[in-house]
Amino acid sequence: MSATPAVAAFDLDGTLTRGGSVFRWLRVVAGDREAYRAALRLIAPLALGALRSGPAADRAKERLFRALLAGRDADQLSAVSRFFALSHLEHQRRDEVIARLGWHRARGDDVVIVSASPQLYVDVVGEQLGADGAIGTRLAVGPDGRLTGGYEGRNCRGDEKLRRVREWIDERHYDSAPEVYAYGNSRGDRRLLAGATHGYDASRLGRLGALRDFPRLRLDDA
Repeated sequence: MSATPAVAAFDLDGTLTRGGSVFRWLRVVAGDREAYRAALRLIAPLALGALRSGPAADRAKERLFRALLAGRDADQLSAVSRFFALSHLEHQRRDEVIARLGWHRARGDDVVIVSASPQLYVDVVGEQLGADGAIGTRLAVGPDGRLTGGYEGRNCRGDEKLRRVREWIDERHYDSAPEVYAYGNSRGDRRLLAGATHGYDASRLGRLGALRDFPRLRLDDA
């Protein structure tokens, strides 16, 4: 390992795994019928959020969470989320990107997974991949141990994703500022990649994707 410490931050959905995980998780938690009914009722704000991204997407996602998660027991949800995360990682993993994560671990770099997906199962993925930390969207839990359906803090995307990674780095008290590698695949990762020493586009879209201004991750980079 070089004298300068290094941190590698990996997005989850579309980067370490194929496609999105949140609605799949909600289907496991609430059942297909309830999940699709809630999504259909909120189709207009969800579509607007997908189009505009940013705060509109954050609000639409939280409305869906309130519809499907409010009142659920936090401990039970944690157990279901662990089951989901293990299955999702087994079936949707992108081995070429996980190999890059392994390359960083072999170098002695610190690895953190950072995602807009719920912290409940981002933690499990981080544990399975041997990451040093995991950062996700935190869900609010009431004094009765049940979810409110809202966020605790902000949805972990865009500026918040970069802020949370910087917070995680600060908490580790490095002797000198670390060299930061970041890997993402969507608009929600642009700020993270731009704020890193080395930002990589890990999507499958190449120059057609949202991160076309960043170098593409290739296996021979390792």
